[in-house]
Amino acid sequence: MHAPLPYVLPVEMLLLAYRSGVFPMADARDDEELFWVEPRERAIIPLDGLHVSRSLAKVIKQDRFAMTVNRDFAAVIRACAAPRPDHPDTWISDRIEKSYIALHETGHAHSVECWLDGELVGGLYGVSFDRAFCGESMFSRADNASKVALAWLVALMRRAGFRLLDCQFLTGHLSSMGARTVSRDEYLQLLAAAAREGGEADLPGAYQALLAEVDANQALLEEARSDQPSSPGKLIAQSLTQTS
Repeated sequence: MHAPLPYVLPVEMLLLAYRSGVFPMADARDDEELFWVEPRERAIIPLDGLHVSRSLAKVIKQDRFAMTVNRDFAAVIRACAAPRPDHPDTWISDRIEKSYIALHETGHAHSVECWLDGELVGGLYGVSFDRAFCGESMFSRADNASKVALAWLVALMRRAGFRLLDCQFLTGHLSSMGARTVSRDEYLQLLAAAAREGGEADLPGAYQALLAEVDANQALLEEARSDQPSSPGKLIAQSLTQTS
């Protein structure tokens, strides 16, 4: 008889599962049981294939939202787990939430946040290892917030040298932004390729490098007395539209 899993899943167990193409889910918020999922078809977004519409690019360039990385991981996962009109229950149980917060504390889970007037209005979180990022969930309380968060994630992943963005299941929302499905075997091959690259891609580091680039560009523009100020959103939009 197998011993029950600890309430908070060990970091090593979670990372081994993700490296094997498996992830946990629960049936309800208060469910202490969980099950392991290995989809026959996996949704991914090619990092050079994100679809950014003109209207979304405009929103990104305007810096309508203040964007951060890992500023409040716990708040993002709680917001993703909150009931929604079309999803009154959630697969993110209290047990899963606590397990991913522990994973975040080791540097293997990250969040991207959208803020509007100081309020958290959108974001996403996922698991990071090798050069792969497995997106878990996203939420939006303002128009375009989750789309902007996803666009920032892709741009930062490209800067950091990631090779794989896993979205687990295909939805209309993800499909409209360039997601496609691959077979289980192809997904495992992509995971292996991301591992062969060597080293851990650094998402927070890419975010800090972006901010430093903005500061450097702004200083150059001011020195040249240019009326075209630099901004994080403009650099993000430019990097995405160059190849998308």
